[in-house]
Amino acid sequence: MSVSIPSFLGRPLYMDKIAPYMGKNIIKVLVGQRRVGKSYLLYQIMAHIQKQQPRSTLIYINKELHDFASIGNSNDLLAYIKKAAGPAKKASIFIDEIQDISGFEKALSSLMAQERFDIYCTGSNAFLLAGELATFLSGRYVEIKVYGLSYPEFLVFHKLPDDNDSLLKYMKYGGLPYLINLDLEDNIVYDYLRNIYNAILYKDVVRRFRIRNVSFLERLTEYCADNVGSLVSAKKISDFLKSRKTAISPNVVLNYLSFLCAAFFILRTPRSEIKGKKVFEISEKYYFEDLGLRTSITGFQQADIGKVLENMVFLDLKTRGFDVTVGKLGDKEIDFVAEKSGEKLYVQVAYLIPDQKAHDREFGNLLSISDNYRKVVVSMDDIAAGNFKGIEHMHIRKFLGR
Repeated sequence: MSVSIPSFLGRPLYMDKIAPYMGKNIIKVLVGQRRVGKSYLLYQIMAHIQKQQPRSTLIYINKELHDFASIGNSNDLLAYIKKAAGPAKKASIFIDEIQDISGFEKALSSLMAQERFDIYCTGSNAFLLAGELATFLSGRYVEIKVYGLSYPEFLVFHKLPDDNDSLLKYMKYGGLPYLINLDLEDNIVYDYLRNIYNAILYKDVVRRFRIRNVSFLERLTEYCADNVGSLVSAKKISDFLKSRKTAISPNVVLNYLSFLCAAFFILRTPRSEIKGKKVFEISEKYYFEDLGLRTSITGFQQADIGKVLENMVFLDLKTRGFDVTVGKLGDKEIDFVAEKSGEKLYVQVAYLIPDQKAHDREFGNLLSISDNYRKVVVSMDDIAAGNFKGIEHMHIRKFLGR
């Protein structure tokens, strides 16, 4: 079956993650926020398969297109694939936004059993995918998290030099890939981003989870945007709302936060005790999956640059595949404790380090950690370089540039 593949810019970072599973009898699930480029990763995989196997059979289904509106449930999906595959002994299946097909997990289980299909799908709902796939396909699928463009990707996609002006554009506009089709001007970009924000909020959260108190959900997203990088709790948010004459219980706050996380709009980051490895159940931080979407809510303000830098470093660590927590060491806080493959990286983030007091605070927190893992202070200081007592000081652009 012929599939028309549009032109695309490659994202090697994700192809490297997908490559070990290509052609294997395991379902590849690309998950992430709406418009982070999951569809184009499917196109990239298709192009790779066509190059390697020019006569291969490709079957593509995109639930966001009206052409596939008739595929509503697992039976519809199986019937469509049976017809499209025909007598081919092997075929590759690509299903975009699979959570919009009722009972999709039953169809995938049936297709897996036939051992003739190489299956790839995307989804924008963490709850649905994790719950249904874990129940029906435990051990037979791999989940690959897709984020918006990293800073190095942003430079490549927009053909920009690595300088502070480009960094500012990334801070303001974020990494949604479609922005390469727009002029990077505030009024143009933010009109687009507000439309994406509305689609995520009202389609992926309100409609999916049958939210009744929409005005509270809107205020909650504004609260999260204002408090990026700050420790928050459901009780703290509930108390804040009470002070504004809005009575919302902490349990409702928790539920709504979990819905925003499920739509990959925000990311919850728990605190952990550095020495005892205890993970605290209350007071966590929330970061936005896309910097531009956060700015479309709050506007870009000079006073927020420290928050934005922290969000940026967090996204970079997640994109690199680290598990990230907020570190607690006595009364000191370490912005990020990042772990991957048995290694650790401790990171402190500051906008600027203008005096000795700020220097002592940022470097002193890391000096309190007694192990020998890598420790880095990241800032926007022009002279950010070298190290202090074994702790590296890096400019944000160098840190993001890998």
